[in-house]
Amino acid sequence: MMTTAGTYHVPVLLQESVDGLDIKPDGVYVDVTFGGGGHSREILSRLGKNGHLYSFDQDEDAEKNILNDSRFTFVRSNFRYLHNWMRYYGVEQIDGLLADLGVSSHHFDDETRGFSFRFDAPLDMRMNKRSGITAAEILNNYEEERLADILYIYGELKNARKIATTIIKARNEKAIETTGDLIQVTESLFQREREKKETAKLFQALRIEVNHEMEALKEMLYGAQQVLREGGRLSVITYHSLEDRIVKNIIKAGNAEGKVRQDFFGRTEAPFRQISNKVIVPNEEEQLRNPRSRSAKLRVAERCKM
Repeated sequence: MMTTAGTYHVPVLLQESVDGLDIKPDGVYVDVTFGGGGHSREILSRLGKNGHLYSFDQDEDAEKNILNDSRFTFVRSNFRYLHNWMRYYGVEQIDGLLADLGVSSHHFDDETRGFSFRFDAPLDMRMNKRSGITAAEILNNYEEERLADILYIYGELKNARKIATTIIKARNEKAIETTGDLIQVTESLFQREREKKETAKLFQALRIEVNHEMEALKEMLYGAQQVLREGGRLSVITYHSLEDRIVKNIIKAGNAEGKVRQDFFGRTEAPFRQISNKVIVPNEEEQLRNPRSRSAKLRVAERCKM
């Protein structure tokens, strides 16, 4: 599938998320979800000659969109290793970090990757095609209880146990290799009026497990606490409740569980101060122009005194 930087991914909440960084022209910034480079380009447009941007992406497809700019460094890695890579480049502190979580439109539109049930394709779903296990390997090898757990936790599917039992029974007859195979096995388990929504949840659960998305998100945000300077900004766009809960809790309490700690004097020890009490969502015009944006939420926070 041929793509260009312009068609790879339409940036969501572009102005709002970059505005949230409150960019200093000579600052150091990180875009941990480079993709088509839309957010990175906007950040660079606001930097002066002494500013610098580091952008992360583990998908080799994103490398085709690398920007030719001396103020730009592309990091071919999962963003969970943010802190290690900043140390590698000799960067002790950064002024801001932007993350546009979830799956890019490029991945959903690529017929070969297995992210979408719109196409009959191999069940791969790896963001990094160079390593890791595929969705097909999970479906054909996980024990029933483990499979049911990921469908319930990551897909929030109420009938996760029944789905897992059905998958185990089907794979004993024939391996589940493609998106079409999976849909055929599970379609009778979903009510007709909710079939698309429930199937999307099923695919979401598998994708999160394949890419260890929740673990990676936690590690990245913990790394952000270490590298963001006092007053540095965190600007994060989420698309579903699981990742939004983690972002909200880490901003509020410094941990994914949201357990607030207090110092000797009873003062709350929070690593961030949320800039606005309300999350920012796309306006009606953007939602019509880019359907993917409809579930987007932007949270912007400032690093408190360390």
